[in-house]
Amino acid sequence: MVARRSLHWVFKIGDRSSSIDFLMKTLKMSVLRHEEFKEGCDAACNGPYQGRWSKTMIGYGPEDSNFVLELTYNYGIDKYELGNDFRGIHINSKELYSSVEGQVNEDGTKTVPSPDGYSFLIHNEGVSTSGVVRGVSLASTNLVETVKFWNGILGLPVLHQSSDEVTMGFEESQAFVRFILTKEISHGTAYGRVAFSLPVEDLPAVEKDARDKNYKILTPFITLKTDGKADVSVVIFSDPDGHEICFVGDEGFRELSRFDPLGEQLLEDAMKEDKSKEWFARKGKSKGSAS
Repeated sequence: MVARRSLHWVFKIGDRSSSIDFLMKTLKMSVLRHEEFKEGCDAACNGPYQGRWSKTMIGYGPEDSNFVLELTYNYGIDKYELGNDFRGIHINSKELYSSVEGQVNEDGTKTVPSPDGYSFLIHNEGVSTSGVVRGVSLASTNLVETVKFWNGILGLPVLHQSSDEVTMGFEESQAFVRFILTKEISHGTAYGRVAFSLPVEDLPAVEKDARDKNYKILTPFITLKTDGKADVSVVIFSDPDGHEICFVGDEGFRELSRFDPLGEQLLEDAMKEDKSKEWFARKGKSKGSAS
């Protein structure tokens, strides 16, 4: 039986070159694979946009055994409005902690902002070289309702809980999702998405359970096709606070997510060929902010 596992967090990035530079040079991540698309994703993988876009998977190791980041870049957009829904990506690395500059928090972590304004929380623990993504923090307006959905519907056990925080995950060894009690939540246009895998035959039952309990389904069961690569089946959920969750069939995703040794070169070629700013300039316009 295939266990459920945490996969990645999806970021929308407006400045692809600066974001890649930050993640590779400052946080020491590596490109795992890269894909270019001519039109929007049927599961809104790149957000509610229908134009040309790209997807870059980046992290500290193969997707089979690491929680990684998915960077979605829409060619016509160079800026997204940040909300307070996303609180940070947690990285364990003694090396990074000693080498990067950032704001030191009360818990001893360092907050390092990305070029797009996303927070990365560096913990002075774990391996001495490279790093590991340990989890993601999000906002919650009601921890009871959050647990009811994430545990009762999605099946994530509660790992730790206090009056103002709850941490959930399939196993202690996997990346966690931590919710921090917040009075109000705004998602802006920069809202992300967290992805988990499970046996593909389990997807319809989870979707039905969510529907029966009146939770919102953003994308019903659908099989996404990628030319020359494995097909993957997904269901996209929305939790009570509007956080997006992708459940993907594990079998197809393991095939799709294999490390591509040409990924970094494909990304470099795409960035060199990206003339979107020049195209807008010729039209007397500038690339737009997401709305």
